[in-house]
Amino acid sequence: MNSLEQLKKYTVVVADTGEFDAMKEYQPTDATTNPSLILAASKLNHYQHLIEKAVNYGKTHGSTVQEQINSAMDKLCVLFGCEILKIIPGRVSTEVDARLSFNKEASIEKARQLIKLYEEEGIHKDRILIKLASTWEGIQAAKVLEEKYQIHCNMTLLFNFAQAVACAEAGVTLISPFVGRILDWYVANTDKKSFEPKEDPGVISVTKIYNYYKKFDYKTVVMGASFRNVGEIKCLAGCDLLTIRQV
Repeated sequence: MNSLEQLKKYTVVVADTGEFDAMKEYQPTDATTNPSLILAASKLNHYQHLIEKAVNYGKTHGSTVQEQINSAMDKLCVLFGCEILKIIPGRVSTEVDARLSFNKEASIEKARQLIKLYEEEGIHKDRILIKLASTWEGIQAAKVLEEKYQIHCNMTLLFNFAQAVACAEAGVTLISPFVGRILDWYVANTDKKSFEPKEDPGVISVTKIYNYYKKFDYKTVVMGASFRNVGEIKCLAGCDLLTIRQV
């Protein structure tokens, strides 16, 4: 039994990639995507048919060039998500444009549009997590999406305990605290330049959030994300979910 198989005994493993072949190999339960991963995957020749379909869709959906570009990009993210859902048994996360992170109403509108595109492809919204930034506006948008529209949300760009508590109070489905980026900050802004996994500030942060959620019986689940090394992953075995990129 290798380390990945051992990890799967304690934690739901989520693929952090846009490459379908990697998912077939490692057989994760869920998957996350973001614009950077989609961009990298879209440069590969065997995904060009998805690009063409998205571009053709964009040409007929929008009265201006910018609207057509936005429509094509939304469609491309959804098409990648649909292909991923053919491989995994669980859910895929699709991200709302980060430029809307401080606009509650625009975030809600974009999330509903993405869900509509999935439904047009025959995918039920229960298999989708909408990724939103954990700004105040993003959290309030997620609260509306969860309560009013029963759209499940994955809160990203989460770096501290206060954000995590706000997300739980809003009743979001899932949070993705960034382990590695918390470590990056400490390395860049303190005298200490290396940490043992158990002393890693990102690991400590996620552990604190996880324990708090369980103590007070919040329904929101924790998915550790943005790892810098295998030690971080091993220290967080037992967390609800961990999203891991292929290395």
